[in-house]
Amino acid sequence: MSSKLNAMGLPGWLILMGALTAIGPVSIDMYLPAFPAIAEGLNATASQVERTLAVYLIGMALSQLFYGPLADRFGRKPPLYGALTLYIIASAGCALAPNIEVLTACRLAQAMGGAAGMVISRAVVRDHYNTQEAARALSMLMLIMGVAPILAPLIGGQLLPLTGWRGIFGLITVAAIILLVTVSRVMVESLAPERVTLLSWGNILRTYWGLVRDRRFAAYAFSGGMGSATMFGYIVASPLLFIEYFGISAQHYGLLFGANATSLILGSQLSARLLKSHRPEKLLPWALRAMMVAGLTALALTLCGLSTLPLLMACMICFMFSQGFVGPNSAAMALADQGHRLGSASAMLGTFTISCGALAGFLVSLATTQGPLPLAMIMGGCTTLAWLIGRLARRE
Repeated sequence: MSSKLNAMGLPGWLILMGALTAIGPVSIDMYLPAFPAIAEGLNATASQVERTLAVYLIGMALSQLFYGPLADRFGRKPPLYGALTLYIIASAGCALAPNIEVLTACRLAQAMGGAAGMVISRAVVRDHYNTQEAARALSMLMLIMGVAPILAPLIGGQLLPLTGWRGIFGLITVAAIILLVTVSRVMVESLAPERVTLLSWGNILRTYWGLVRDRRFAAYAFSGGMGSATMFGYIVASPLLFIEYFGISAQHYGLLFGANATSLILGSQLSARLLKSHRPEKLLPWALRAMMVAGLTALALTLCGLSTLPLLMACMICFMFSQGFVGPNSAAMALADQGHRLGSASAMLGTFTISCGALAGFLVSLATTQGPLPLAMIMGGCTTLAWLIGRLARRE
């Protein structure tokens, strides 16, 4: 496995890590156009369907804490086998769910399986690269990850009239089976024997408590988490906001979603280029500031009654472009000094990030106000918190 990044292309193992990380976006985004159809098919309310996504985020946030110590004790590959198997079974359960309660439970199990890909892929990247190179690698991974949010809603929207919403989960099941086979045949273990840690409750609790008390780690993790909260708030709110409130068709919804994902990709790739000559701690403050401006602009327009679909999309595109910088650079800075507990640090980072997203998504699902106000409030509040916490991180 190559230890250097260059312009000739991504190493195969890094592409596989991108595919593992993309489990999350695919599981989230592909069924978004089917929200109204799921509500009708399972005789459920819109809020109940939205909560299947919030539950997924909560399950993914908490499950990452489980996989971190396992990855530091048994290596990066073994935990993936069990996790992907669980993900496959749960995805099939989603496809066959007879009611909204079973669908919600299967989404929770699906999250518990999919969480491993996010934890272990970050750890593997950091196994190979130093902080600046890891930031570049994570930025490049967003190119792979960014394809999922573009294609997933498009595929889901096109598949919906042909197979119904159950066919969407069927396709996810098949894709996960292919990924499990690829991991077993292609992935090479990257955890060095001398970095294996003991697996005990005492050691696990000491490790996580040490991470919580590490102010630099916590500040960068929460700063990036607030950016993710805005993104997940948008993901939860956008199906009903765009399809029901603004009257966009399920097929065209994927195009709008893809425009935002494209902005995320462009931002992450520009970040990767700039990281050749600039350190992550120099790029991050500017990105946080730009992200906050986009969020506060969306909130101000909404409060003034001026938030049309084009203006809201413009704010979201600017936010996503900035998030393309914030995500990989905040993650790299959080993991910079965690080589002795990298799997656990990656797990805690993921828990911070997804927990913030889950909370934002849950708050959006509880909102009784129709229209863009709930999303705009999440955008303005979370991006401002991201900027403030980022300032604290730089003081450590």
